[in-house]
Amino acid sequence: MTFSLLVRDLATGALGGAAATGNLCVGAWVLHGDVRTGLAASQGHYPNPVWSGQVLELMAAGREPAQAVRQVVDGDRGAGVRQLAVLDRNGSTAAHSGARNLDYCGHVAEDGLIAAGNMLASVAVLQAVVAGFASATGLLAARLIAALAAGAAAGGDYRGLLSAAILVVSPDEPPLDLRIDHAADPVAALGALYGHTRDPAYQDWLAGIPTLNDPERAP
Repeated sequence: MTFSLLVRDLATGALGGAAATGNLCVGAWVLHGDVRTGLAASQGHYPNPVWSGQVLELMAAGREPAQAVRQVVDGDRGAGVRQLAVLDRNGSTAAHSGARNLDYCGHVAEDGLIAAGNMLASVAVLQAVVAGFASATGLLAARLIAALAAGAAAGGDYRGLLSAAILVVSPDEPPLDLRIDHAADPVAALGALYGHTRDPAYQDWLAGIPTLNDPERAP
């Protein structure tokens, strides 16, 4: 149904997430995060939208990702039809893939990165997502979109894709939360939407928006 990627940018400390699915509104359902804590992707055949908030709160309180995931999962009798991937602010990861999700279901984790998915053509989708991100150049958001495109080209959700999203949170930049909720080619539409955010006038306006490290920034 869904494939997602959560990463920590070593160069900037920014955290980025990307997701695509054959259903509607993947950004609202799947991607959640706070640069002070980490990112979470709650997905699956019947995702639990409460999980992301719970796991981020636990990590903010000092739980390691694996501990936080286990505590959230153990408290939900429907965990078998859900999937959860998390990345903390230091790049540590953990995941849960319920046994009642539809195949292919699983995750691929590396240092500072985790890709997870269910109802996929094969594990090659997640491998392509990771490879697509690693080989891409440019800003974090552009590399996340490239990763989604690579996953889609490798088979993606075997029903096809309807929605796609990215989320980037940084201590030095305003959040970037872009969503295509329904489109024939949502990854391409997401790339076009991201292109609009690179407009110089929009970038000039963003330069006056407060950030975590500059909470009183103004033009």
